[in-house]
Amino acid sequence: MSYPNQNPYGPPPGQQPGYGYPQQQPAPAPAPAPAPGPYGPYAGGAGMPGMAGIPGMPQPPYPMVMPGAVKAARVMLFVLAGLNLIGLILAVAGLGGVSKASHNASPYAGQDAITAFNVGKGLLIAAIVVIVIFTAAAITLAAQFGNGGSGVRIGTIVFGVANTMLSLFSFPFGLVHTVLGVLVLVFVAKDDGNAWFNRPRY
Repeated sequence: MSYPNQNPYGPPPGQQPGYGYPQQQPAPAPAPAPAPGPYGPYAGGAGMPGMAGIPGMPQPPYPMVMPGAVKAARVMLFVLAGLNLIGLILAVAGLGGVSKASHNASPYAGQDAITAFNVGKGLLIAAIVVIVIFTAAAITLAAQFGNGGSGVRIGTIVFGVANTMLSLFSFPFGLVHTVLGVLVLVFVAKDDGNAWFNRPRY
């Protein structure tokens, strides 16, 4: 037995208000934007790590990988160290030859000959010391390119200037050292080198 509708102005029994149309669900609230940090909205920079190079994604203000110019400068430092080692072997061999010649010289050879031998040995010893210092500096700086900061960059610039100036005294034999020293100096002093060595580290 059915009963008449007690409310003639309301919806029929079993039907929700809205005159037959389903109720729409409320739109979800938008996700809150990440709070900006010192290097962008994310802790690592303007973009999330691993998102660099993806179209439409914000790019980080610092390079995520070592730039090509910085890699080339590091390779050149190792090449300079290798050339210095060759020069070191030649200098040591030359010192041995001069020492042997001075011992075999007759005491009556004259004071001028003895002085020449001593000057030659002194120059070779000084050259050996300089070569050892520059070889150790080149290897140490190149090894720190991956994790080093602005101190490594400044040290490399100083090394490049000093290497270039010293190589001019042995021109033309030091031409390769001159060219490599100038290239190291230029590549590290560029904006790519500055951004790489001044990038934030966590």
